[in-house]
Formats: sequence, C-alpha cells, structure tokens
Amino acid sequence: MLLIYSAVTSYRLQYICQFIFKEQLGITYSLTLDADGFAAHDGPKVNYSKAIFANNGFAIRNTGLLFETGVKAQAIECFEANGNKAFFKIEDSDFPFDIFAASFYLLSRYEEYLPHTKDMYGRYAHENSLAFKEGFLNKPLVNFWIQDFAKALHTKFPAISFQFPEFSFTPTYDIDIAYSYRNKGLLRNLGGFIKSPSMERVNVLLRLKKDPYDAYDFLDNLHRSYGLQPVYFFLVATSQGEYDKNLSPYAYAMWQLMRQHAKKYRVGIHPSWRSFEKPELIKKEKRIVETAGKMEVNLSRQHYIKLALPDTFRHLLDAGITHEHSMGYGSINGFRASVASSFNWYDLDAEQVTRLRLHPFCFMDANSFFEQKQQAAESYDELQYYYDACKAANGRLITIFHNNFLGTSRQFDGWREMYQRFITQLPR
Repeated sequence: MLLIYSAVTSYRLQYICQFIFKEQLGITYSLTLDADGFAAHDGPKVNYSKAIFANNGFAIRNTGLLFETGVKAQAIECFEANGNKAFFKIEDSDFPFDIFAASFYLLSRYEEYLPHTKDMYGRYAHENSLAFKEGFLNKPLVNFWIQDFAKALHTKFPAISFQFPEFSFTPTYDIDIAYSYRNKGLLRNLGGFIKSPSMERVNVLLRLKKDPYDAYDFLDNLHRSYGLQPVYFFLVATSQGEYDKNLSPYAYAMWQLMRQHAKKYRVGIHPSWRSFEKPELIKKEKRIVETAGKMEVNLSRQHYIKLALPDTFRHLLDAGITHEHSMGYGSINGFRASVASSFNWYDLDAEQVTRLRLHPFCFMDANSFFEQKQQAAESYDELQYYYDACKAANGRLITIFHNNFLGTSRQFDGWREMYQRFITQLPR
C-alpha cells in the first residue's frame, strides 16, 4: 500500500488522489495526517507537504491550491517537464511540479469559474483556456503527467506496480435532425420546397429514395461488423426554435427511431437549447426518451455543447443524470479538461465531489467541418491523431458524429466514406 502524508486534508486532495492513484494507477493508497506513522512506514510513500523527514519517501512540495476554498485567479507559468507543458513548478522535490494541484485545476475546470468572455453562442470560449493559450489543447496532458509520475515513483520504489486502464473507443452520435425531408409534415416540406426546389425531396417523399439524413442502417452494419458499443443522444425539443429543429418527439417516426435504438444501444438525452434557460424542461425531455425507449435514461450531452458551470451540471443531477458527455468544446477539437479518461465532477462552489461522471470527447465532425473548415480527408488525419493520442494515454477515445454527416447529403460528400475508413482500420 502507498501511504500519502499531508499536514492537513481536504476534499480536493481526497478527490485528486482517488483519480490518480485508484482510477489511473490502479494501486491501493491511504492518506494520513500522522507524521510519526508516516516516518515509520517502510513501504512506498509520498510526502505531500513542506515537512522534511529523515526517511522522506517521495517528496512533492504542495503549492496550496488543494487546501484553499473558493475560486480566485491563480498565478500560472508554464514550463517544459518531461517533454510536456506543466505548471505549479516546485523545488526540492522528486517531481518537477505539483501534479496533484495542476491535475485538479484542469479536471475541475477551475478557469471556467473565473471571469471570462463568451463565444457567439454564450459558451465559455475555448480561447480563454490555458490549454489553448499554451498549445496543449490537443493533448490528454493529465494522462501523460500521470504516466511520468508513475515512472518516477517506480524509480524510487522499484517494487511498486501499476494497473493502468486499457484504451477503449466509444462512438457516439447526436441526433439533432433525424430526417431531412421525411416525417416533417406537408407544411414544412412545402415551405422547404418553395425556398429550395429539389427533386431529391420529391423522390424521398414518394419513397423512391432514402432520406439523405438516414444513416441508421449504415451505422448498424458498422457496429455489428466491428463489435462497437455506441451511444445515441436524441434531441427531443417539444417546440421548434432557431437551434431546436428536430422532428416533434411525439411524431410516430421519431418515437419509433428512439425505441429501435434503445433496444440495441445505450441512449441518452440531448437537452434542447431552450432547456438551458428553462432547466425544468430537462426532466420533461428525459421522460420522453424514457417512455419511447421503455428504459431508464441517465446519460446526456448538451445540445451545441452549451453549458455553464456549475449550474448546468447541477440541473442535470437534479434531473437524474449521472453520466454526462459534454466535456469538450463545440468550437474546436481537443481535450477541454486535458484528459482522455472519465472522472467525477467536482463542484467547486459547493466544495464537494458529485456523483456526476464526466466522459470527455475530443473529436466532433461539426467542429472539423464548420469551425475548422476541414475537408473529410483532413478530418480523417485529425481523427487518427486523436485515436493515437488517446491510445498512448491509456485513455478512452469518444467521438461525436451526426447522422446528417453520415448519410447521403451532398453537403457532406466524403464524410460517410471517411468514417467507414476510420472504423474499418480499427484493430479487431
């Protein structure tokens, strides 16, 4: 067992030790405030304090962040450590920086509680983040830090062994607009035809051609062929709006689509844009998906990745959501929390660990296409990069695709083939 000494304890310290030692390194550990007991311990031990022991163990001088309460601007200066960016530099230690405090800063999204500018959708702008400013947004930095930390511990204590998580891949899909033409009713289709005449629309409505957004059979075949366990998130806004354009959740076709997918896969809610301002709608939308799918729903991902800490996550918890998939940006690909592993949300305002498990994504088709202006071939290379990065980090690659990108719409020519190429090269 690894013994960790600290002069005082805190929920922050307990939280980050749980993540680093139990979840990422797979070792048994214990926190102690007993200096004499720590000094007498003859096994692996970490001294997370400014105290000096004759038999010091592995020393990390803490920077104090984990023993504060509330949020305040932190003086952060990045430097290179083991080939990666790091911060909270410390001297006279066996590791070059306070990995506990730095990891907590990134996982808790500490910077998102500080005053910041918002983007055009009212979201935390990725340009505010330390990861973007310092050029490590494309790295699961916390995972790499932990790997370096494990090597340093092993050098100090050769008998210690670790059980790192295994790499995994989870494809996820946001169903924002289930069909382009089908099941939208006479008025919406007539208005659409007048605005943009299309024989494709006519052929789809006459059942002579498949709807261009209908990628569901294509995806089913991929999942069966490659043993994938996807997650689908359904937008079920009960009223139309500028950003809520899906079919009515009460339409038979939408009801059937949710039911069919719930029989085969995990499904979650994609809380409507309107629910951001009216959080009481989250429970209503959750009930709709549960009723259609005949199952309990505890997964969600925010529509347009619109969230504000801590309110959004508190509203989701209140609605019974325990697994959240919005930890990424809706404006650029990368690692928002600088990690490729799931973790529990720490509510900084309440200073407590919550039961809400966050599952970070690092690649979304809409980011590549609309924000980064990439063609499908460029996005394939980016997607492959994130696959390799998550694998190197012993992490989990979570991707987001939309059914309209993977259908037959000419707007997204090449994307269906790109995704199929990516899936088929995965090791079986």
